[in-house]
Amino acid sequence: MAIPPGDPAMTGTGRLLTVMDVGGTTLRVGTFDVRGGGRLSDVARMRVDGMDRHPGTPVPVLQRQVVDQIVREAERRAGARPAPAALAVAFAGPVARDGTVLGAPTVWGGGGDPLPLQEVLSARLAVPVLVVNDLTAAAWRYGTEGAVPFCLLTVSSGIGNKVFRDGDVLLDAEGHGGELGHWTCDRSPDAPPCDCGGRGHLGAIASGRGVLAAVRRAAAADPAGYARSAPARAGAVDPRFLGNPEIAEAVRNGDPFTTTVLRSTLVHLAAAVGAVFASIGIRRYVLMGGFALAIGERYRELLVEELVRQGCFGLTAAQVDAMVVLGEDDDDHGLIGVGRLMGRRLAARREKVTL
Repeated sequence: MAIPPGDPAMTGTGRLLTVMDVGGTTLRVGTFDVRGGGRLSDVARMRVDGMDRHPGTPVPVLQRQVVDQIVREAERRAGARPAPAALAVAFAGPVARDGTVLGAPTVWGGGGDPLPLQEVLSARLAVPVLVVNDLTAAAWRYGTEGAVPFCLLTVSSGIGNKVFRDGDVLLDAEGHGGELGHWTCDRSPDAPPCDCGGRGHLGAIASGRGVLAAVRRAAAADPAGYARSAPARAGAVDPRFLGNPEIAEAVRNGDPFTTTVLRSTLVHLAAAVGAVFASIGIRRYVLMGGFALAIGERYRELLVEELVRQGCFGLTAAQVDAMVVLGEDDDDHGLIGVGRLMGRRLAARREKVTL
């Protein structure tokens, strides 16, 4: 993250940043004020120029389109007064320490060469640029220098995690770490397929998409039971037309059929959480992601019940309950987190220059 001499990021005027969160479907763009812990404003959302919008397009073409879209939006924000001092991007996919996107299955699909996104953007824009993984960014929404170690868990269309410990996110230089969603927890030959091409991964089983697929399988195996379920009574008679909002509402309202299916998927998620706890002793788990937060407190309760049933070595039921919490119920995690991280890095560089 090179900073040109005289750049406003190195002065007191460099308090505003352009922040972006690039997901598989949506690009979020906002302005972040680093003062007073940070304030997000002027958030805009648009479809990403990736494979969701342009299915069948070759990966190199999609990569160019996504880069061009990021540049356009950054240049649009650059016209504001005062102009943003830097660009910080949270990106959906593994990202190396130098800002190279190693892969982006949800943005441009499988295959393709790694994209040195931070380097490319730095060459095209006249401000410092930071690119990190979207969950790494989200962890910085909750993490500070003196924060209690925690594991951020997102349960949405997929599952991901990041561990924040000793004032930083635990990752190696190539961005490995935080991919619990691709832990193989079902090794049977007919295990559910994962979006990455594998089978039996945690994300294929316990994500929003995984739970939806599980409810549909359960409905096919027990048509009479599904017919008595809340979604069927509410109009989703054919489970092929069932969606996650209907499942979330049914679980919140105590529907036995959908709750039983969700419990079966949480067996695997609880095992993953238990393994993180047993291996590195993390005592705080922050739940985020559209599916988990749509169910809300009931999701947290069901996960805790399964954790208690399986057991967390050395912890009481009350201690297990206390270690699982819900994150903020919005989709600003990446924007706020990457803004805080960029603000911290710019402040450290300013301090270094003045020493």
